[in-house]
Amino acid sequence: MTRIGLLVNPDAGLGGRLGLKGSDGQAEYARSQGAEDRAGPRIKDSLAHFARLRKDTSELEWVTSDGRMGTDWIDSEIGTISTTHQSSGLTTAEDTTHLIQALLEAEIELLVYGGGDGTTRDIVAALESAGRGNLPLIGVPCGVKMHSGCFAASPKAAAEVLSAWIDGELLVANTEVLDLDEEIYREGRWVVRMYAEAMTPASPRWMQGTKQRVEASGEDEIVEGLADHIREILMRDTRLLIWGSGGTLRTIGEMVGLKPTVLGIDASVGSKQVGTDLNESDLLRLLSEHDGEVTILLSPMGGQGFLIGRGNLQLSPEVLRNAGIDSVLGICTPAKLLTVRRLRIETGDSKLDSEFAAKRYMKVLQGYRTTRVLPVAVD
Repeated sequence: MTRIGLLVNPDAGLGGRLGLKGSDGQAEYARSQGAEDRAGPRIKDSLAHFARLRKDTSELEWVTSDGRMGTDWIDSEIGTISTTHQSSGLTTAEDTTHLIQALLEAEIELLVYGGGDGTTRDIVAALESAGRGNLPLIGVPCGVKMHSGCFAASPKAAAEVLSAWIDGELLVANTEVLDLDEEIYREGRWVVRMYAEAMTPASPRWMQGTKQRVEASGEDEIVEGLADHIREILMRDTRLLIWGSGGTLRTIGEMVGLKPTVLGIDASVGSKQVGTDLNESDLLRLLSEHDGEVTILLSPMGGQGFLIGRGNLQLSPEVLRNAGIDSVLGICTPAKLLTVRRLRIETGDSKLDSEFAAKRYMKVLQGYRTTRVLPVAVD
């Protein structure tokens, strides 16, 4: 009998479409603003796909919490279910710690969890405190930002990894647990720090890997060329430009006379900034009011290659459909392109993901009037 632990942070990702950058301590506010559950439904999707992959689950026992951190999200035939913890109402990092302790006492062999980087840090801290830092983890990506390497590329990918691990097809390897340094971020700088290491099944196909911060000297002229291209070719009075998050786009935005945010989504028409730190509703309003071309500028995440689905949940399926998938343009310097072999897309909507997959390739602007074509990956 293989015993698997399941932990869900039911508040993970709530702030994404609202542009809150994260959900820590903001669950009540996010829900008051109409935020809907993200983590639970994605865990359901992952478990449903796992059930389709496994013809026989009789040798599997899932150990979890009775309530919002576990059983509330299980509705598929995935094996025997047992509970060792009770969860209801608002949950905190302390609840995560208590559930980890209970799961370890139940002698689980691997932990599947739904959350973001903050959840990962809480889990790893609890494991290390208990002397079980070697327990393998598979993260189902449910948060706003997911820089750590123990996350699968998507809920379905997590199911694929778990199934392969059960069949003995994957080795377990070390990966980094990363998160945004929020104290530095409050000073206006975006720095991702390594907080710990964790063990996870090694699968380049299904696991996302860690975010890589690319520090390349001698690219000032490249970035200036990107800014010149956007200013001369794209910044027209008839075109709505939606600016994604990240340091590259912030630098370019400042070069063309805008005041972009670091982790937010901004917008401009011509030389005028028409939106700052926009949420999903703001973007839908701008799109409905604009009569003309639309371009969404996005910079892929170094190492992982995610263009959509990490740190830009404001670009919801509805926003992307309104703008049109052909409106998306990648912006990437040559140095970052060395770490990005494909553009990963995870919109949270399977039909929309399929539309991106059907494109097969997408253009990336890498310099002044210079583009490169990269394959699209929908995992």
